[in-house]
Amino acid sequence: MSTIEANPEVEDVPVPRNNDHEVTTARTAQVGDLAVRRLLPLRIRRSVGAWCFIDHYGPADADGQAGLHVPPHPHIGLQTVTWLLRGNVLHRDSLGSEQLIRPGQLNLMTSGRGIAHAEESVVPTTADRDPVLHGVQLWVALPEASRHVAPRFEHHAILPETMLPEMTTPGMFAGRFDVTVFVGTLADVSSPATAFSPIVGAELAAAPGQPATGRLPLRPGFEHVIFVASGRAEADGVRLGPGQLLYLPTGLEAAQVAAPGGTTLFLLGGVPLGEQLLMWWNFVARTPEEIAAATASWAAGEFGSVGGYQGEPLHAPALDVARLLRPR
Repeated sequence: MSTIEANPEVEDVPVPRNNDHEVTTARTAQVGDLAVRRLLPLRIRRSVGAWCFIDHYGPADADGQAGLHVPPHPHIGLQTVTWLLRGNVLHRDSLGSEQLIRPGQLNLMTSGRGIAHAEESVVPTTADRDPVLHGVQLWVALPEASRHVAPRFEHHAILPETMLPEMTTPGMFAGRFDVTVFVGTLADVSSPATAFSPIVGAELAAAPGQPATGRLPLRPGFEHVIFVASGRAEADGVRLGPGQLLYLPTGLEAAQVAAPGGTTLFLLGGVPLGEQLLMWWNFVARTPEEIAAATASWAAGEFGSVGGYQGEPLHAPALDVARLLRPR
């Protein structure tokens, strides 16, 4: 997924809560014709672990509407993580990949030194069609040792041979949370998806009509964030609804989580990256020179074409190198 903005940061006003936990509020951003809640990056915090970008979109009606329609655009230095709650998204990229993703499946694209892709919401014509689009688009910053790797694409579907690890709450929670680890490791359960740093990405769902409560295990060496995609929840005494991001610092072994039935929330975390990120448009880099080189390469058509897409690619915003050099 792309942002059409050169500067993706949220102008945050953190509210201290409970042992230095912080709550920040998303701003609304546009991805094509789709309005999204942008929760990360923040001006005070570029990343949480290696997670450096969180967009939450929908529920939105894509039946007869433009829905998600993102023309070909480039990425460097990151992984894109696409996870849906409802609807379908068709991914195409310059490697020749073409993959429809459905709820409960993972699309993971590693840009490394450079890749281009396009994404479109699709309303199926079958009887089980769902015209509603609801999901999250997440970016993982590649650490210095891995950020120039060859690009690749992975799809993990809910099939016996590629099933994502799922944990149902008995034994972990007193309530009824279903937990899916889509990236990294949580409570000794690991996703098969490729990760380049110690990380966790998990969906927690309270079954409809069944309130859930319990102790969510955390790795003390990780920093974490929790946000709600639908419904409402309380984490460590902090009430959360869609558009709010709770930050949990390192040193914590668990968080107490409670939610009414039908709530879906996400846990993201990892070892603090410890690297200064420079984010501009769809690039994650370290220096303005890298950003300028990637922009010139995209303009020259050097990222490759996205086969099957009908239409023109996105043009990069005007590059203001002086602005990139300003302290933040």
